[in-house]
Amino acid sequence: MDLVRAAWTYILANQPAFMAAVGAQLQLSAIALLIALVICVPLGILAARNGLVSIVVINLFGTARVVPSIAILFLALPFLGIGFAPALVALTVLACPPILVNTSAGFSGVEAAVVEAARGMGMSPLQVLGRIELPLALPVVLAGVRTAAIEVVASATLATFIGGGGLGDFIAQGFSNNDASLMLVGAIPVALMALCAEVLFGGLQRVLSPRV
Repeated sequence: MDLVRAAWTYILANQPAFMAAVGAQLQLSAIALLIALVICVPLGILAARNGLVSIVVINLFGTARVVPSIAILFLALPFLGIGFAPALVALTVLACPPILVNTSAGFSGVEAAVVEAARGMGMSPLQVLGRIELPLALPVVLAGVRTAAIEVVASATLATFIGGGGLGDFIAQGFSNNDASLMLVGAIPVALMALCAEVLFGGLQRVLSPRV
C-alpha cells in the first residue's frame, strides 16, 4: 500500500505530465486500433468469401504477429525515425491478426441458407452484408477487437523506447531509478485501461450476441 500511496502522491504532484502521458497512450492505442479495423474488417470479409485469399492473408498477418512488437519498433526506425509513427506501425501490426481472424471466422460462420433466403427476398449484396451477415458476425468480430484492444493498450508502453511517449515513460524511469512506486505510476493506469477495454468490448459482445 505504501508504494501505491507514493505513486498517487507522485501523480498529484505531476498532474500535467501524467495527463499528457495518459493522452499519448490513449491516442496511440485508439489510432492503431482504428487503422487495424479499417484494414482488417474488409480483408476478413474477403477472406471469408475466398479460400485462397484466406490462406494468403491470414498466414501473412499471422507471421507478422510472431515478430515481437519491440522488434517492429526498431525495424521501423530507419524509415520512420523516432516518435509516434514507428510506434503506431508496430501497434497496428499487433492489432491486425485477431481482428482479421475473427472477422473471417464470423462471416464464414453465417449460415449459407440465411444468406440465400435474404437474396431470395430481393436484397442486394450490400443489403445482405449490412442487414444480415454483419449483425450475425458482429459478436465474433468484437471478440477479436477486444483481444486486439487489450494487447495494444498493454504494448503501447513500449513506445517509450523510441520516444513515442505514453505511460511507458514512467515505467522506464522507475526501472532506471530503481523506484517501484514510479513504475506503478505507469503500470496501474495501463492495467486499468486494459480492464476497461475488456469490460467495454466484452459487454458489447454479450449485448450483440444472438439470444438462444
